[in-house]
Amino acid sequence: MGRIEESLEIIKRGADEILLEDGLIEKLKSKKPLIVKAGFDPTAPDLHLGHTVLINKLRQFQDLGHEVHFLIGDFTGMIGDPTGKNVTRKPLTETQVQENARTYKEQVFKILDESKTKVVFNSQWMGKMSAADLIQLASNQTVARMLERDDFNKRYSSGQPIAIHEFLYPMIQGYDSVALKADIELGGTDQKFNLLMGRELQKINGQTPQVVLTMPILEGLDGVQKMSKSLNNYIGVSDAPDDMFGKIMSISDELMWRYFELLSFRPMAEIEQFQTDMQEGKNPRDIKFLLAKEIISRFHNDDAAEKAQQNFIDRFKKGKIPDEMAEFEFTAVDGSLGIAYILKDSGMTSSTGEAIRMIKQGAVKMDGEKITDNKLMINSGTTAVYQVGKRKFSKVTIV
Repeated sequence: MGRIEESLEIIKRGADEILLEDGLIEKLKSKKPLIVKAGFDPTAPDLHLGHTVLINKLRQFQDLGHEVHFLIGDFTGMIGDPTGKNVTRKPLTETQVQENARTYKEQVFKILDESKTKVVFNSQWMGKMSAADLIQLASNQTVARMLERDDFNKRYSSGQPIAIHEFLYPMIQGYDSVALKADIELGGTDQKFNLLMGRELQKINGQTPQVVLTMPILEGLDGVQKMSKSLNNYIGVSDAPDDMFGKIMSISDELMWRYFELLSFRPMAEIEQFQTDMQEGKNPRDIKFLLAKEIISRFHNDDAAEKAQQNFIDRFKKGKIPDEMAEFEFTAVDGSLGIAYILKDSGMTSSTGEAIRMIKQGAVKMDGEKITDNKLMINSGTTAVYQVGKRKFSKVTIV
């Protein structure tokens, strides 16, 4: 396999779409370091693993010898990104932007190589634009073109207001690519319109248009909805090692492979071997251990990862959990299922009333930890071992 084919295989791993792949191949043939850009609005200072899907891809470009420009949209952050919103987003103050940007940088360099990363702020060029310059920029697109964007179209069709300044957001994001002379721009699938705007503005400004690479939106712990703090289905990059380990171990065996592809830096051939091993009878728990330790090592250190695994194992031993037990899969209609129903439906108690009594008596555990809340709701995507008394065990997955 040639150098370009090897690079393509790495670049395409986990990617949703590349526009245009032929253009990417041509750029790779130049054998010069390419300028790879990704923009981040510092709207929230704390990252979760869903955010790192894109940052992981940037690291892969660095490892291939390319130049990563980590763009913090301090100027666009004061406009407010309308992507996916059904209302006008409240802009941030300059103080908020700067504070969030500082925290952002502390977290991303746990993945990116700081010595190979150029952190840039789009206020560096946008702040110098006059009103006439901005009007000239806006003249490059029509209202009809802007309404092709899905979220704008939905808001317009439903009578939701769209502020004029929101149309400037994709224009400015596109102009960032002109200012940086970007060869490649990365973004989530929900950013496709903005990324293509960069290609259009580069053409207008006489530049070779950038290649657009979109990455998928990572599902949260429930395996259904995108990872989000508001949905409480996230794993934060600053979570404590034990919490991070427990959350990763709670994901379903099926979702584990999605996490391996998008979050792990292991070669795909190795991950495919893990899948074969599991089909041949290897305990998926042991494979999930490898994923959890890799991620915790990345955001903490190897010692913390080892200790988190041992703490997890100790919790299980404390409950003397058997290797074999009955397994169940229940569907949560509204995204979660009550603990009492889980115990009843898995046959561990004869009724929800008995389940509540056993919880009040301190006789119920989940993954070795005592449950004290008889109204506890378990989210979709959770796999756990439940224990009632000393001898009743069940492994239950909520979907």
